[in-house]
Amino acid sequence: MYKTFTMELAGRTLSVDIGRVGKQANGCAFMHYGDTTVLSTATASDKPRDGIDFFPCSVEYEEKFYSVGKIPGGFNKREGKASENAVLTSRVIDRPMRPLFPKDYRNDVTLNNMVMSVDPECRPELVAMLGTAIATCISDIPFDGPVAMTQVGIVDGEVVINPSQAQWHDGDLQMTVASTATKVIMIEAGANIVPEAKILEAIYKADEVNKTIVEFINKIVAEVGKPKHAYESCAIPEELFAAIREVCPPAEMEVAVFTDDKQTREGNIKAITEKCAEKFADNEEWLAILGEAIYQYEKKTIRKMILKDHKRPDGREITQIRPLAAEVDLIPRVHGSAMFTRGQTQICDVVTLAPLSEAQKVDGLDANVTSKRYMHHYNFPAYSVGETKVSRGPGRREIGHGALAERALLPVLPSEEEFPYAIRAVSETFESNGSTSMASTCASCMSLMAAGVPIKAMVAGISCGLVTGDTDEDFVLLTDIQGLEDFFGDMDFKVTGTTEGITAIQMDIKIHGLTRAIVEGAISRCRDARLFIMDSCMKTAISEPRPTVNEYAPKIISMDIDPDKIGDVIGKQGKVINEIVARTDVKIDISEEGRVSICGIDKAKMDEAMKMISTIVTDFEQGQIFTGKVVSIKEFGAFVEFAPGKEGMVHISKICKERINHVEDVLTLGDTVTVVCLGKDKMGRISFSMKDVAQQ
Repeated sequence: MYKTFTMELAGRTLSVDIGRVGKQANGCAFMHYGDTTVLSTATASDKPRDGIDFFPCSVEYEEKFYSVGKIPGGFNKREGKASENAVLTSRVIDRPMRPLFPKDYRNDVTLNNMVMSVDPECRPELVAMLGTAIATCISDIPFDGPVAMTQVGIVDGEVVINPSQAQWHDGDLQMTVASTATKVIMIEAGANIVPEAKILEAIYKADEVNKTIVEFINKIVAEVGKPKHAYESCAIPEELFAAIREVCPPAEMEVAVFTDDKQTREGNIKAITEKCAEKFADNEEWLAILGEAIYQYEKKTIRKMILKDHKRPDGREITQIRPLAAEVDLIPRVHGSAMFTRGQTQICDVVTLAPLSEAQKVDGLDANVTSKRYMHHYNFPAYSVGETKVSRGPGRREIGHGALAERALLPVLPSEEEFPYAIRAVSETFESNGSTSMASTCASCMSLMAAGVPIKAMVAGISCGLVTGDTDEDFVLLTDIQGLEDFFGDMDFKVTGTTEGITAIQMDIKIHGLTRAIVEGAISRCRDARLFIMDSCMKTAISEPRPTVNEYAPKIISMDIDPDKIGDVIGKQGKVINEIVARTDVKIDISEEGRVSICGIDKAKMDEAMKMISTIVTDFEQGQIFTGKVVSIKEFGAFVEFAPGKEGMVHISKICKERINHVEDVLTLGDTVTVVCLGKDKMGRISFSMKDVAQQ
């Protein structure tokens, strides 16, 4: 027997089957929201994984193409590598779940979500988020939930709870908010330059909905939840901490970490670790966990310095931003480049422009997203943090950081009609010490402007950190956190935007939620910081987009033609358009609506191609003058090609004012001639005259 639980959520019925399927998992929730169906499971290993100092939790979001009645593309015809959307969804689910597991828990945990059916009115990502929370809460895995998640959109200025796929993509906000019974624990958002006040309204409307979902989950747990299993704690023994403090008193640790140079600090900590290792040489058990113990001792020291003394490791004030620098055009021959430096974080961004046909095709479950015209890729090589490691391609972190910077800049990009280019921005991390994604946003914005992309407004980003005490009122917000403050602090709250509003948010925390005072304070602090970055740094390097694209970038000119004439331009089996391309060395894209984009380097050849297309799509009228090439000679006249695939005939009597006996007396194959249109002859062919040109 299984049990089904239901609740009304945003005007639709959410139902959860417990005990129907997946009975061997620690926890399983068979989720239904409208016709969207997701199977969510939570499983854990019996014992902790040996030799690790972190919680090994893996979140998976599997997109099954049968859920939308499609067969996967490609040769293999089965689902393979996770899509970018699947990776990003997994990260959004992971962030509110991870802080609620015990800090000393080292058992492997896998949270899996399989999308089995998609209703366009009920987004599967939302269902998977809720399914993960329910499956974990009813399982025997230690977890301090429940947690609930709600998606929010803004349509025509109004906040919409759990919008449909169409509302999600067409609205001005794409926000996911996760909450416990008392606090907000995660925020992820992309926004079309939405003011801070409206963002806060949306966050707390979602929080209200989350509280009702938490009550629903509590009822499920009360009826079918399993007792939580005991586990082997991996906490560091207090005796070891006491011994370390004898070797390195707190005052000595404060001196070791108090520096603005990352390498100096790491050297100091290494020296302390070596001194402790020498002292504990006979205790193998302590030596095995000494690195983690030193890490936690360093963490406690820094948190105390910040919270009690308002003293940051690098000596900055609580609201102070690290030294800033910006420059453009540092990379020759690329279409646009810029470098942004903030302290020991440095990003170089390079922009490449291409025809719209180079846009990325997206094969996924969302029918509203089939291509991406703007692509932002982020790379994080090992040398940027002074490490030696072979590159294995982008991981989930790199994909997530690139997507965040991409989301930050999308609202300010010109439309395809205004700027008919596909755009790729690549952020290369030269040096990293905190918030490289926000540095990527700043560098990319400048690089786009340097490339001549007419963005609507400048965008900057910054991260706000947090250290909390024993009460909700005891906290310190930190503007522009460096890596150490991110690792040892409680929050990484990233916000990007223009002077008018927010374009993206990503909140990552390590505690059980944030009060409203913290959320409002962080958003306000980030606004002040991003305006400062734009005014004091970015605008000194480049204040507005360049009026034209870079000399090495392809040039694109556009025209609109009657959609019924598209076939004439393409020709049978592409013969006509291929001929135009061969003659002019350009690239031509034609949309279904009749938008023609001509891309090339040589302006004269681009104009020639446009003239050819204009000629092909023009309805021929008497009196029009054309220039063409003689392609065929007959006894009765000559055929002149005046555009690729388009020919007209000049009768022998229309070649010269004087009578001639043979066409060859005047014309030879390949001659370029100017003709005037006389209309069409009895056979429907276009008729030309050479001798009457002067009269026109």
